[in-house]
Parts: sequence; C-alpha cells; structure tokens
Amino acid sequence: MDFLQLPNRTNGTRSYGLTSIVDFGTPIGELEHILKDYHQLIDIAKLGIGTAYVFPNLKDKVKLYQQYNIKTYCGGTLFEKCYQQNKIDEYLKWLKELAIDWLEVSNGTLNIPLQERLHLISEVKDDFHVIAEVGSKDSFDDMPISEWKAEMNALLEAGCQYVITEGRDSGTAGIYDNSGAIKSELIFELIRDIDWKKVIFEAPTPKHQMFFINCIGTNVNLGNVKISDVLILETQRRGLRSETFNLEEQEWKLPL
Repeated sequence: MDFLQLPNRTNGTRSYGLTSIVDFGTPIGELEHILKDYHQLIDIAKLGIGTAYVFPNLKDKVKLYQQYNIKTYCGGTLFEKCYQQNKIDEYLKWLKELAIDWLEVSNGTLNIPLQERLHLISEVKDDFHVIAEVGSKDSFDDMPISEWKAEMNALLEAGCQYVITEGRDSGTAGIYDNSGAIKSELIFELIRDIDWKKVIFEAPTPKHQMFFINCIGTNVNLGNVKISDVLILETQRRGLRSETFNLEEQEWKLPL
C-alpha cells in the first residue's frame, strides 16, 4: 500500500530518523510478539535505568533485539552506579560478555565532571559505540543554554556517536520543566548550532514527540519512546495524525 503522498522517512539501517525505545523489563515472550510486528519501526532499545542488571535471561533478550538488528544498550543510571562504586572495568567486561557494544555515558544522577566523562570516552570509543547524555534528572537544575551547547559539542568531538538530551521517562527534567513543558528556547538554540542528526531528544509522550516532529521534521531522532507507542509515533512521523497532518509540506526542514 503506497498511494498517499507522505513525508519521506529514512529506512533500513538508519543513522538518523531514529526511534529509540525504553524497555523497563518487557517479558521476553511479550517482546517476541511486539518485535515480530514492529521491529522495522525500532532502531535502538535502551534497557532502562538498572533493569538490565536484575532482568532474568538477559542474554536471551539481547539476542532477540540483535536478531532484528536493533541496537541495544543499558541505561545511564547503571553506568553511574558502576562509576560510583569504581566498577567501570567490570561493567565494560560484563557488556562485552553480553555482546552489547553500545555504551551510555551520563551524569544525570551523579555530578561527574565533563573532563572525566571525556577521558572515559577516549578510552572506550575503540571498543564501544558511545552515546552520551547531557542534562540532569533533577527537575530544578536549570543548566544554562551555553553549557548545554558546550557539553554536547565536546562529547561529539570526543567521538560519541550521538548525544542524548535528558528528559527522563516522565518528561519533567532536562529539556522539560518540572511541569512537563518543553523548554522551546533551549531546543531552538541547540538545533541552530548542533548537528541535529547526532542528537537524540528524549520524548516520552506523544505530546512531546509531536513537538519535535513539527519543530524539526519527520526524521528527528527521538528517545525514551514507550515500546507500546512505536506505531503511534510512526503514524505521527508520516503525517497521519491530526497534529502532524500537513507535515509533508514542511519536509524541507529535515531533508534526506
């Protein structure tokens, strides 16, 4: 079925236009059914917070995602717990044993100095594809726009594949205020000076997702997407929802 004029989407093994879901412990049986139908709509799966460390049969879950060519990584909270306990070497070894070759470096809970994060990235970037998160999980931590830009540019220059803008699964921190409102001035400033193809915006709700699709375009990278929302999100990206209905007329914003 291909008779409508819709916005052009990247496809296959995408480098942008990414949908990154968050998996908070989806049972493997349920995940098998979801991926059978929707795997082509998912590019990355984050094993949220520290769930990977306690999930039974984790190797089987990782293999299932890999079977569908979905990149998998563990949430930054687990990285920060390992950092706090001086267990980064053990963490990296564990990831390799699981055949996970994507690594998130973050400072959402701990205040890890930027130079320490950059040093770590320089040491692991030959063995892992690194994603770095910028922004705090503290909803009252209002980081200046200039600091957002400086950190994001430094992390990309250090060799990160992508940078993630913190938004939490609740959409109440980082690029959002504590009521869930989007800090639009921050977003406009970021996309003006930073390569949008290298930024994954955490957008946990359809309302947040529609803002980014309308503001930036159909092929914006979106993260912290609920696994149950992947079809709704793709519908929004293709201009098949009222709030994004005329998206094909704005396609110039994010050319393929």
